[in-house]
Amino acid sequence: MSRRKTERQLNLVICLLSTRRHLTAQEIRQTVHGYAEADTESAFKRMFERDKRELRDSGIPIQVGTGDAVSGEEGYRISRSDYELPEIELLPDEALVLGLAARAWRHASLGEAAANALFKLRSAGVPVDSEAAPGLTPAMRTDEPSFGPVWQAVRDRRPISFDYRKPGQAESETREVEPWGIVNLRGHWYVVGHDRLRDARRVFRLGRIRGEVTVLRGGPDVVIPEGVDLRSVVAGQTAEPERTALLRVRADSAHALRRRALRVVPGERDGSGNGWDTLSYPYSDTPALVRRVASFGSRAEIVEPAGAREAMAAHLAATAGSAGAAESEPVGTGGAGGTDAPARGPRSADQLRRLLMLVPYALGRDVRVPEVAQHFGLSEKQVVADLSLLWMCGLPGYTPGDLIDVDLDAAKETGEIIIANADTLAQPLRLTADEAASLVVGLSLLEALPETEGLEGGALKRVGEKLRTAAGAALGSLADSVQVRVEGDEQVARTQRRCADALEAGQRLHLRYLSGYLDQVTERDVDPMGLVVQDGYPFLEGYCHLREDVRLFRLDRVLELTVLPYAAEVPEGVGRRDLSAGVLQRSDRDAQVTLDLEPTAGWVTEDYVCESVTELPGGGVRATLRTPAPAWVVRLALMLGPEGRVVAPGALAEEARAEALRALEYYRTEQSCGKLVETTSSPE
Repeated sequence: MSRRKTERQLNLVICLLSTRRHLTAQEIRQTVHGYAEADTESAFKRMFERDKRELRDSGIPIQVGTGDAVSGEEGYRISRSDYELPEIELLPDEALVLGLAARAWRHASLGEAAANALFKLRSAGVPVDSEAAPGLTPAMRTDEPSFGPVWQAVRDRRPISFDYRKPGQAESETREVEPWGIVNLRGHWYVVGHDRLRDARRVFRLGRIRGEVTVLRGGPDVVIPEGVDLRSVVAGQTAEPERTALLRVRADSAHALRRRALRVVPGERDGSGNGWDTLSYPYSDTPALVRRVASFGSRAEIVEPAGAREAMAAHLAATAGSAGAAESEPVGTGGAGGTDAPARGPRSADQLRRLLMLVPYALGRDVRVPEVAQHFGLSEKQVVADLSLLWMCGLPGYTPGDLIDVDLDAAKETGEIIIANADTLAQPLRLTADEAASLVVGLSLLEALPETEGLEGGALKRVGEKLRTAAGAALGSLADSVQVRVEGDEQVARTQRRCADALEAGQRLHLRYLSGYLDQVTERDVDPMGLVVQDGYPFLEGYCHLREDVRLFRLDRVLELTVLPYAAEVPEGVGRRDLSAGVLQRSDRDAQVTLDLEPTAGWVTEDYVCESVTELPGGGVRATLRTPAPAWVVRLALMLGPEGRVVAPGALAEEARAEALRALEYYRTEQSCGKLVETTSSPE
């Protein structure tokens, strides 16, 4: 945005804030510095209409009234009661949780809105510290490119149109939806609303939207039905287990199956400790059961029911046939990666919003250029440029006594920001809908965390009510239309509380930990450094003595936890991880793997970080990803069966084929009286 445009819009704000009556457009043209650039009446009207629209988009409430009593011509002013952030007082515990709520969005698309909200609150004298409680790091991610426009549509209550590909479908279908809200469940975002083309309530996962989302501007606003519980609607999409399967699993293996089993009956062991255990396993969908058990290869077998056993045999046979068709090198893997965020275009009101936040923040405070540069992600040179622009603005008349006074020499030489004669802008602007909603939704994430249980009925509730009051009509129902559902698990909650206690006491922990990549349990001594909660999944961050490095441990994979009677001793110079790229981070040392996926396996590109995804004939895709544990790819190939195959490296493809053949031998036998009787010949 040009410097002159920013000056003009800032002068317009100051003028409309200082007037006691509504000013007509012509009075504004003659009074506000900058509108003289318009040579004609039509040019002025276009310029003025554009300025009004952009100011309103920035949350500045321009009021329309009668400007000329004789002609009845419209006039404009800004009511201070609508513009200024109402007084808000926070107790220390309220300020703590508010800082945590803002931190939840730090690395997501609403991070800027949450940071600006805190900046405004600090300008009003509210003591909010976004770095408080450093041991806990709540985090939300919004990697889906469609999140931004869907959020905007929910905020503005506008219908949307998009192309959507359901799991198993080769082609996308166009949907036209009246969105009621968006929900985060198990790390994925969903939009809930009324599907106009099907005249029914529907839930759509944002990661399955193809192409751009179009916000439809015409027609009435979307009306949200009363009593709709968005989180329950999304959670209801998952079928509850209705049946029980009988499984056999190798001793000390298939740990994920064991954890979900209704009953585990240990079997006999040989001299080496090898043997089989029997599991009663709940399930609702046979294909899903087959995929889950198949991922453990020859270490797990479906015994009953017969239909699931037959389905598993067919699945493994298809895996053995398709896995062998690997190519030595991946081909055609160009294309956009699944995690690349859309590039941000220019936002013309950024500089104006910065200045309107900076003035009240700097008045009467010791504020430095580096602090402001860090907050807004600018260079110090750009901050000084902003201040020099501010120096040219002020009240109509624009004499030295009317202009804002800025000590530019101090800013350049010592970094100190000294602003005076800016009483018109002394109070911070109200929170926008995005700013207020980002904090309220962040608070809803905290409600489910064990570390804040003592605050749930107190500080969390109080600060939420104060935020809604401070935001006023701007927030509307947006905060209630964006929800985060954290799956409750009492065992995980207990583990999390014990980790928090050990962190506070500075004690070392011993973990029996199930690898997220491999069917393997390791023993770890860990010095806790912090707790991270991303997308509802809690992690312990600590120094692992086994790996001699900082690691993140997902708490639902901790099988046993013991608090050791030793003090935690994190080596000097070892710090916490930078999580700006997320909890799961890629490395150049990771193995590169290429997969061909049928349309029914599109979930792989949604659940895992892919470097590239390319469309294939028939609706499938070729996906390239990196992993620190190549053996995990074999498990993934066994799970996918005929829905996917390893293209490269060829060694992994051959390993998947061999393991499928080993597991298939179990299904060429019949089980009778605890003995296996061969009924067909073994494969070559």
